[in-house]
Formats: sequence, structure tokens, C-alpha cells
Amino acid sequence: MMSLRLNVDSSIVLSLVKLEDAEEIFTLVDVSRNYLREWLPWIDSNTTSQNTKEFIYSAQKQYANNNGFHCCIKYKDKIAGIVGFYRLDWINKTGELAYWLGIQYQGIGLMIKSCKVLTEYGFNRLKLDRVKILANNPKSSAIPKRLGFTQEINVI
Repeated sequence: MMSLRLNVDSSIVLSLVKLEDAEEIFTLVDVSRNYLREWLPWIDSNTTSQNTKEFIYSAQKQYANNNGFHCCIKYKDKIAGIVGFYRLDWINKTGELAYWLGIQYQGIGLMIKSCKVLTEYGFNRLKLDRVKILANNPKSSAIPKRLGFTQEINVI
């Protein structure tokens, strides 16, 4: 069985998504659907717990292939959201973080703490040279700024 467990603080734990989390994750998505819809393009295609199970299967395959992983953010033993390296590029030694939180867990510092721990994990354990956060909304953009990330502007 795949395992990764990172203690963030006394009330926050990050653990790999697993099939037994599917109902709780789906319920959190469903309750937060109107809020999350603005930023997450997949939200409207996740309409059943089976869709969540398919995400978990995909996440487990990604972890097994060593090219990314997704963790439940557990706050006081309840799933509050998902965070993880949705892409690991071993040739360039980079990782890209992605995340979302249920609406009821916003504004209490869960994501900043979780991203800090995963960033440290990326540099110290995975030996990455660069960690990226692609933020697409003001709240999300505040996280890399608060963590001291440097903003890059890509010109095509």
C-alpha cells in the first residue's frame, strides 16, 4: 500500500488520497461546488462519487509512476481539501503544486501551512531545484507570495 503522511501541525495532516476517502472528498466538492466552480475547470465533470474514485485511481497511478501525488488535507480528522504535486519533472528537477479547499475551511491558514510543508518536502526529500505554484485567483496567489516565492512572467 502506498503511504505518505506529513504532519503539518497538531491539527493538520497530509496523507495520500485513497479510495476510502472518495465519499468524503466528493461530499466536500459537492458542498463547495458553487464556490470552487470559478477556479476549477473539472468541478462540473465531478458529479458522482464514482468520478472522485476515478480521480483517486489516477492519483494512485501517478504516484506509482513517480510523476506526482495528491494528498488529503486532514484538519481535525476531517478532509478539508486536496494539495499535491500534480506534476513532477525529474529531468528539470521541478514540481508544480496544485490545491483546493472546501468553502468551510477557507481563511484559517490550512493551505499556507500545507504548501509550506510540501514545498520543504519537495526541496529536502525529493531534491527538487524548483517548486512552482500556478495560482489563478487572488486568494490562491497570496500563498506563494506569503511563502516567499518569486513571481515569474512567461512571455510567449
